[in-house]
Amino acid sequence: MAATVVTGTLSGCRVGPNYSRPAAPLAPEFKEEGPSSFKEVGGWKSAQPGDAQIKGQWWTMFDDPALNNLETQIDPANQTLKAAEANFQASRAAIRYYRAAKAPTISVAPSMNGVRNSVNQPYFNKTLAVDGTGDFLLPIDLNYEADVWGRIRRSITQATDQAQASAADLETVRLSLHAELAIDYFNLRSADAQRKLLDDTVLAFKSALQLTEDRYNGGAAPLSDVTQARTLLQTAQVQATDVDIQRSDFEHAIAVLVGKPPASLSLAVSPVTQEKPALPAIPGMLPSQLLERRQDIAAQERRMAAANEQIGIAKAAFYPTLGLSASAGFRATSVTDWFSWPSRFFAVGPAASQVIYDHGRRRASSDMTLDQYDAAVANYRQTTLTAFQQVEDNLNALHRLEIEADQQHQATASAQQSLDLFNTRYEGGVDTYLQVITWQTSLLQNERNDIDITRRRLEASVLLVKALGGGWNSNQLPQHP
Repeated sequence: MAATVVTGTLSGCRVGPNYSRPAAPLAPEFKEEGPSSFKEVGGWKSAQPGDAQIKGQWWTMFDDPALNNLETQIDPANQTLKAAEANFQASRAAIRYYRAAKAPTISVAPSMNGVRNSVNQPYFNKTLAVDGTGDFLLPIDLNYEADVWGRIRRSITQATDQAQASAADLETVRLSLHAELAIDYFNLRSADAQRKLLDDTVLAFKSALQLTEDRYNGGAAPLSDVTQARTLLQTAQVQATDVDIQRSDFEHAIAVLVGKPPASLSLAVSPVTQEKPALPAIPGMLPSQLLERRQDIAAQERRMAAANEQIGIAKAAFYPTLGLSASAGFRATSVTDWFSWPSRFFAVGPAASQVIYDHGRRRASSDMTLDQYDAAVANYRQTTLTAFQQVEDNLNALHRLEIEADQQHQATASAQQSLDLFNTRYEGGVDTYLQVITWQTSLLQNERNDIDITRRRLEASVLLVKALGGGWNSNQLPQHP
């Protein structure tokens, strides 16, 4: 009884440091207790009311039924996500594996053997010789390690921390896949818009070529005007073909993301419009709250906690291991006597072991865990810095692209006006056809830039949602009791 009390008392001990979350590298003005904002927030307004904040199915803010339909296919079908889910389940199983060490291990190893001694072996008393006997053995062994220094408890805690990190990794993969699909989808719609523009341009260039040929046939234009018009038409046709290649690539990428062979997915043509795209409302949160919203930051923080537990496990190796061993069962020389009460045997007793000398192995292991913890802290802080950078980059991109879109609209309008003027001057014989060619090319490039800026704004809005962690929060991590 006394031994049990002592063991229970000692099992409350735990060597090694208690985990305390290291400080993140926040800017001096980013105070958790006071209001602040991101550097590039500019004229953005915080989401009001709170229900306008980013939700789990954040892609619905773009109000695109086709995109919504594709996004819902990722979770049940994407193979990369299934692999991440399997890794998470494996990490949960690891918790049960280490938790099993809290209970004794019981094993049984029955055996039956025939035994006959050689009467001719050296130093053998021949009067003891028998024709043969049986050896029937049924041992039941019990082994239990008292968790005196907390090694087992820290192993369980470490496995729990790793499982939570794996859960955060799973959500990182999920968010990345949904964001990748949205970006590919908007690229595809941009390619549709580029193709429509080029198709319209090819028709316009064909009309211009016909007009130029008529003027040439009537003696009002040189042959060089015809060749220039034909070259411009053929260049536009080449660009249209190249856009088809890009569109096919994006369609194939989307098919793989939703778990389908590329041959089985065909998306209808749907050109992106140049209207102001739907952009995410910036949550009314402090920059420090980003630490709770980012899955990758949560994963690194949990890995820090796991590395801290490993320090305690390494330190426990410097202390003796205390345990209890027991063996009991039946043993006889015949089957009939095997399970009789006189055939019983047992042995029970405590055991202790202590490494006296290992040439610095335990010290090296302890030092290694300290270094690994320092590396985990550095990775956590670097991930935090990267998260702030991504938010600032995309806030800045959205703000600047809004200005750039207005500037580009004006440039496109000016190019159209210039082309109209030089067309009139050319038809009146005032200017050469080179001026018309120049402004046709300029207008096409400006119109394509208009479409591309719209694509970039949509892409930046998706990346901003991703940088903000989507609709996720660290309180969604499983607790694994």
